[in-house]
Amino acid sequence: MTENEINHIFQTWLKQHKALLFKIVRSYAFNEEDRDDLFQEIAIQVWKSVASFKQQSAVTTWLYRVALNTAIKWTTKERKHQDRHESIDVSQHIIESHQPPDDRLAWLYEEIAQLNEVDRSLTLLLLDGFSYKEMSKILGISESNVGVKINRIKKHLTTKSEKS
Repeated sequence: MTENEINHIFQTWLKQHKALLFKIVRSYAFNEEDRDDLFQEIAIQVWKSVASFKQQSAVTTWLYRVALNTAIKWTTKERKHQDRHESIDVSQHIIESHQPPDDRLAWLYEEIAQLNEVDRSLTLLLLDGFSYKEMSKILGISESNVGVKINRIKKHLTTKSEKS
């Protein structure tokens, strides 16, 4: 594959699937500077990986896997570099995205952000309508484990919402 072909594929994928990538960025980075850094890191990893795409899955499935793996690694690296814990300002993020504030949406993103990395990834994949089989492939866990984890996440969020 030539560099021009790689660049063309990358640009096409970026244009078609930007919202998918931003959803992952939004769930792993909580201020504008971090979101920019993470999006750039994901874009670099996608560009580097274009030639290794073997068309054994849908492009969205493959992009999700690259983006989630990059986000998880980035989050781990960022935690090591931070000396202090910064609070998450979800409502500011919603305002920055030019959407009217919705307390339920803000609550949901805040709760998703507090989940461990695998559960957070599963929640995003579920919200995007991926099947258990696709989630299994993306995250490298069994379909039955996906089902168990999703059931537990739903129960956890339901319990938390009832307390709010």
